[in-house]
Amino acid sequence: MSELTLTERLCHGLEARGYRLATAESCTGGLLSHWITNTPGSSASYVGGIVAYDNAVKVDLLEVPSTLVQEHGAVSEAVCRAMAQGARRRFSVQVGVAITGIAGPTGAVPGKPIGTVFVAVAAPEGERCQRFQWHGDRLANKELSARAALTLLLDLLGMAPDV
Repeated sequence: MSELTLTERLCHGLEARGYRLATAESCTGGLLSHWITNTPGSSASYVGGIVAYDNAVKVDLLEVPSTLVQEHGAVSEAVCRAMAQGARRRFSVQVGVAITGIAGPTGAVPGKPIGTVFVAVAAPEGERCQRFQWHGDRLANKELSARAALTLLLDLLGMAPDV
């Protein structure tokens, strides 16, 4: 299923529920937001996003506790969940999605090789976070991460794509 088909399904589903969506992206650098805004009519459900590439942005704009970043690292489930919650709060929306990871080709740390990515969704239906381990180059890892965020969103909201 193409990115446009996934984003169309997401935007229509959000609009049908009266939900609005905000994004918090790190390693994808706004790619998910780009895909969503390529969808005609996305403004009915997509509010905006924050590219929180630097930890200070995660802490200052998304209100991720600095202790989480220090204890778990920026690429962690705890920080990713806090980013999704922060996007939800910052934009006053029902749904927040976050992506943080190591796209490569550098940045690996012990226990977190290149391609380690976390995706989290916070919504009225609950919260979910998944860890992924991609093996592509930088661009492929970013694309796989953005696609994983769309799929996780659709799944949590009960709009799972037929892939």
